Amino acid sequence: MTTAAENNKQLIEQLKNIAGQHHVLTGEDSTYRFTHGFRFGAGKVLAVVQPGSLIELWRVTQACVNADKIIIMQAANTGLTGGSTPDGNNYDRDIVLISTLRLDKSHLIGNGKQVVCLPGATLYELESKLAAIGREPHSVIGSSCIGASVLGGVSNNSGGALVQRGPAYTEMAVFGQVGPDGKLQLVNHLGIQLGNDPEAILQKLEAGTFTEADIDWNAGKGHDGNYINHVREIDADTPARYNADPARWYEAAGCAGKLVVFAVRLDTFPANKDTSVFYIGTNNTDELENLRRHVLTAFNELPICGEYIHRDAFNIAEKYGKDTFAVIRYFGTKFLPKMFAMKSRFDIFAKKLGFLPDHLSDRIMQAISYLLPRQLPTRMLDYRDKFEHHLMLKVSHDLAGPMRQYLQTYFGSATGDYFECTPEEGKLAFLHRFAAAGAAVRYRAVHHKEAEDIVALDVALRRNDREWFEKLPQDIENKLIVKLYYGHFLCHVMHQDYVVKKGYNAIAVEHEMLPGLDARGARYPAEHNVGHLYKAPQNMLDHYQQLDPCNCMNPGIGQATKRKSWVAESV
Repeated sequence: MTTAAENNKQLIEQLKNIAGQHHVLTGEDSTYRFTHGFRFGAGKVLAVVQPGSLIELWRVTQACVNADKIIIMQAANTGLTGGSTPDGNNYDRDIVLISTLRLDKSHLIGNGKQVVCLPGATLYELESKLAAIGREPHSVIGSSCIGASVLGGVSNNSGGALVQRGPAYTEMAVFGQVGPDGKLQLVNHLGIQLGNDPEAILQKLEAGTFTEADIDWNAGKGHDGNYINHVREIDADTPARYNADPARWYEAAGCAGKLVVFAVRLDTFPANKDTSVFYIGTNNTDELENLRRHVLTAFNELPICGEYIHRDAFNIAEKYGKDTFAVIRYFGTKFLPKMFAMKSRFDIFAKKLGFLPDHLSDRIMQAISYLLPRQLPTRMLDYRDKFEHHLMLKVSHDLAGPMRQYLQTYFGSATGDYFECTPEEGKLAFLHRFAAAGAAVRYRAVHHKEAEDIVALDVALRRNDREWFEKLPQDIENKLIVKLYYGHFLCHVMHQDYVVKKGYNAIAVEHEMLPGLDARGARYPAEHNVGHLYKAPQNMLDHYQQLDPCNCMNPGIGQATKRKSWVAESV
């Protein structure tokens, strides 16, 4: 009788025959950077496989399904809630993690008005390709700074900074689905004629050898065109966008790894030229909320984006995100994934030696950052000293004049103030805002003796909520070292990072915070998947079970059962 160990050995050999020996990783050291999340999530896997073609991805998936293994799909591993990594080791089957980063092609169609993206296509690469023809993808700087994938955004209904476009969404995709019978099927809902045989479909898709005549231009939506109206409804008692909104679930969109997505088809957008950035500061939260309501309702056109950052987050990002800021500023975002990969390899090496201190790479990088010159413009630093709350509005050339006139009038009587950025100041202001996203991680690493861990929430506030700035009970405040507030203000989506004092359980502290958010009618997470951090509502679990009846794709997300066929776990 064949043992489980022998079966696993045979599977690994089969995977190596499909993807190549160098692209099947089994050692703990070689799999570390895939099995540990950017902020959260870690566990062991039988293997990490890096297929080099869509046909290899199909065959690898088939082999894993036939061997009754759990499959976790992973692209750039930039998520914050552990949804694309294992969660502990309490699974009832072995895990094979499939990394899609080698599958990084994209095909422009319709003169670039739409794009077909393979699983590993990154936002940065797509942004660069579209820039050459004067267009943009759904999302731009933000997640693209750290190499996020296009499919990761679609699979998790990721939001982003662009007010007019809303969460990533499409109704057009090619995906593999494991049915109730345990069989893998390929589904082509891409709206492009590619044939009938799965491998022939995938070969033609990857090569891009289809013609314009093969494309159905009425196949479905390539983005949520109604969001631009939805976000304007400032008196609605519900959030503008949040991850568990069923209105934005459609097959690959919102699948959260419950499908093997081979490609998605998305709309692209004309690039904005000659934009203007207005930098706003105030010590009065009502002034920002009144401004938000006016901006969303009084102009025919919406701003491109409106990003908020609190003074404490400004200060932490200036100090603990300085090196990341400088790398992007001088070398571009393309270098960041390589930097993080080198950092991961160094961390593995340091951990193996045993005698080196924890978080050594972060501490070295922080020491280097002290040698860097000041990165931020003087006017931004002056506003930091004057004002607690900061808002950056980026607008088109057509909206710049009306917005300038409005701000002059508004701050003629309001207590805050504004200035119009030079092009360089505008670029640095938004770069600084996005550097804040990783600052809490660095702070924790450098202050590991005082800091226990991080609670990272992204919260969707009601569109009519005037009391948008959080006030925590004192008993929770006493457990925190610093709080970082920043977010997509016009959409009322706030990122809230808390560094928890040593000795307090971060998960317990988070659970103390959630009832307060519930009482405010907030929803969370707003634009990241529930992952393993959040408990999914029942309608979301029903959605996942419909997509993945065998529970073999990324089980356990939303704190659901990890067992096969959704069998309840014993208490």
